[in-house]
Amino acid sequence: MPDSAAVPDAMSEVMRHFLAGQLVALREFSLLHAPHINSYKRFQPGSFAPTAVAWGHDNRTCALRVVGHGRSLRFENRLPGGDVNPYLAVAGMVAAGLYGIEQKLELPEPCVGNAYSADFAHVPTTLREAAELWETSPIAKAAFGDEVVAHYRNMARVETDAFDAAVTDWELRRSFERM
Repeated sequence: MPDSAAVPDAMSEVMRHFLAGQLVALREFSLLHAPHINSYKRFQPGSFAPTAVAWGHDNRTCALRVVGHGRSLRFENRLPGGDVNPYLAVAGMVAAGLYGIEQKLELPEPCVGNAYSADFAHVPTTLREAAELWETSPIAKAAFGDEVVAHYRNMARVETDAFDAAVTDWELRRSFERM
């Protein structure tokens, strides 16, 4: 394995593969990082919550932010919010990273500048979209098994069905204004 000083960006080859795995699985594993209906409300351009599936050096507009140098070089997954189950988020990150290492995935070039306006894939914008990506993810099925994937897909389905059945205050006020 090459010394980290010999690899661009001072990242070891293993770290580059691990980070590439994060990017490949980020959309599919977003259900683990943003598990509630309201989790998706913060993913707005300009909010410093990530919307682009991208990585960058000390770039807070990217989903994955590489910071530090030398022995303190590390990355942050900026997708999880305060409502995350940390055990599930870390399990997803480990599974994605191992997938990247096993597949020897190549890390794309870092995002330089504003990831909100760049041409990258975007994180899901709803729990429903995240659940659909999770349910069809071959990486999730290989890492967690069909039963676990089905369980968390069903959990999201129950939540979205309950949300769809609720009449919000906004809907009541809006209907009253128009009738």
